Amino acid sequence: MNLHALCIVLVCAGVTAVLRALPFLFFGGKNGAPRMVLALGRVLPPAIMAALVVYCLKGVPFGSLEDGAKQLIAAAAVVALHLWKRSTLVSIAGGTALYMMLIR
Repeated sequence: MNLHALCIVLVCAGVTAVLRALPFLFFGGKNGAPRMVLALGRVLPPAIMAALVVYCLKGVPFGSLEDGAKQLIAAAAVVALHLWKRSTLVSIAGGTALYMMLIR
């Protein structure tokens, strides 16, 4: 392994370690995290998922039912799986597997 690649790996590992330690350094005291940070922790994950859904479905053609049906069926399966199992991993994996079967 050359020195350049080793330096890149070490810098990436150092940055990752520092970023993971920062919340404990800032919010590790008796007061805990500020209310604003806790509110963002509750609001941002669903907002990010909604933005990803809009981004993924923005190119769905609605010219005929057949054109966008595969994407919409897979998206509906993700929603149904998530409401049923409450597991992001199961929802995404199930929707992806269904979409792959539909396009074959």
